[in-house]
Amino acid sequence: MTALTQRRRLTLPIMAAATLLLALSPLTWNNLYVQNMIIMTMILGVMAVTWNVMGGFTGYISLGHSAFLGVGAYTTAVLVVQFGLPWWVGLLASVVSSAVLAGIFGLVTRRARGTAYIMVTFAALELLKVLAMNLTDLTNGNHGLTMPFLRTERQFQQWPYYYGLLALLVLTVLMTLWIRRSKFGAGLLSIREDEDKAASIGIMTSRYKLIAFVLSGIPVGIAGGIYAYYIGFVEPRGYFLIAVSMQVVLAVLLGGRGTIWGPLLGAAIVEPLSQFTNAVIGGPQGGAWRLVLFGAILLAVILGLPQGIIPAVRRLIDRQRAKRTTATTGERFTAGALSTGDALKVLETFREPAPATELILEVDDLRKRFGGIAALDGCSFQVPRGSVTALIGPNGSGKTTAFNMIDGSARLDGGTIRYNGERIDSLPRWKRAHLGIGRTFQTTRLFPALTVRENLVAPLREFRWGALASPSMSGVESERAEAAIGLVGLGRYLDAEAGGLSYGQQKLVELAQVLVLDPELVLLDEPAGGINPAIVEQMAEIIAGLKAAGKTVLIVEHNMPFVLENSELVHVLSAGARIASGTPDEIRNNPVVLEAYLGDTPVETGARA
Repeated sequence: MTALTQRRRLTLPIMAAATLLLALSPLTWNNLYVQNMIIMTMILGVMAVTWNVMGGFTGYISLGHSAFLGVGAYTTAVLVVQFGLPWWVGLLASVVSSAVLAGIFGLVTRRARGTAYIMVTFAALELLKVLAMNLTDLTNGNHGLTMPFLRTERQFQQWPYYYGLLALLVLTVLMTLWIRRSKFGAGLLSIREDEDKAASIGIMTSRYKLIAFVLSGIPVGIAGGIYAYYIGFVEPRGYFLIAVSMQVVLAVLLGGRGTIWGPLLGAAIVEPLSQFTNAVIGGPQGGAWRLVLFGAILLAVILGLPQGIIPAVRRLIDRQRAKRTTATTGERFTAGALSTGDALKVLETFREPAPATELILEVDDLRKRFGGIAALDGCSFQVPRGSVTALIGPNGSGKTTAFNMIDGSARLDGGTIRYNGERIDSLPRWKRAHLGIGRTFQTTRLFPALTVRENLVAPLREFRWGALASPSMSGVESERAEAAIGLVGLGRYLDAEAGGLSYGQQKLVELAQVLVLDPELVLLDEPAGGINPAIVEQMAEIIAGLKAAGKTVLIVEHNMPFVLENSELVHVLSAGARIASGTPDEIRNNPVVLEAYLGDTPVETGARA
């Protein structure tokens, strides 16, 4: 049993014990101050856990998460105070308003990354505060809205809020557990590691982020509605507050970003600290000093404990339990590795049959310029179905650029690309992956912080809601991962961190990741580059197995013996255009090709084939 499996088996019992302890607290210890502390901690916990969906799982840092709290509070307050509706209508409406706000955020920021994304979320928080201050007919402006009191006995006056927030917190944690262990969660983690690579394995990154944004906003909106009743007053400066967003970020970073329990641990530390500073640093300048204090703590956490408490403790325990799996070079197929045919049967999908065209890929007159440099200048070639075709040429001849055009990594300036007889040059990258085009990269682009298994369950063969909800680390997805890694003979590394493998092993894992998509056309960008001869031979065996199984392979490679021994058709590029095509024997003795490789300058246009 691995350490990961042991931790997962303990998750639900620990959660059940903690829930029971919190549920019994008001019954056994009727201290209003303690209850207030726990209530505020649970609100921060809900916000931290949901922020972690975007900031921890997906990698998008937000400084505007408290906007959902404010929108939920104002939605409830306006409907209850201004329109006289029941409290439960206000809470239900907070679900809708927070979901709509999250959807708008997701659409507006779908192209923003890094610092730009952070600034947009902060600007949105400030904009909502301004709107709340100026839409006086609804919000009563700076004067705020006073909520009606719920009629309860004095000793039970906090119970509705306490148990309501406890139920919300439990549901929110269960939601994040489901996300983390689902196919959807595997996609979010891949976006965090390398968003462009995630798109190349069929993940619709914009849709994934939008769903994650909505799921992270709804619980906070509900918490805002409950908090409005608990405080009894709603006004702009108390809800749309950057200090609250900073507390959320600090709680997640302190506990452990990207973990399940880290945000809860961080909230349990940060909220009592906030209450303490409120008592010690009071007065008109108290808010400013609190902001400075939490900013200093945040900086200290980033510098001194960048991974957070839980990941640091986990690494220490794992290190003491056993040494990390180390990568060794030159490893051959492990005992019990699946044959290529058996593995591909497991990986086979039920995609619609392709048209019976003789040519699976037709590239015609491709053009691509980078400034004043023509990377592709009228490049044309064809790839027969079921063949192993090579694309060779000197450095700078346009081989990798052609690959980028085919898989959608870059936009072409002119020309057409046909796959199975249909034009695909305007399709998004993920759509091409769903059609059956898989691609490895010249420099491996795995998701290094994830395990090999997590790398292999991330690819998405088609977008279906049911598929997103399915478990990623068990069942069919795990079976496919084991088949793919068995195909390349690295089954013992299935639960090792991908970034810890040797470069050659990463090449094999990346190929396995592509094969999980069950592609018809496999694009291999320098599969033999930078790896030792044993793994080069292993790669050749896999390519032969793919051809025998009916796959089409297109290779870009500088290793000429590897190309000539393993391909049936060779296209030669120079200066962004094809100068020759033929069998390996024909290419080996072609004077135009020899001139391109051995001459002082690229072949002139007049010599192109």
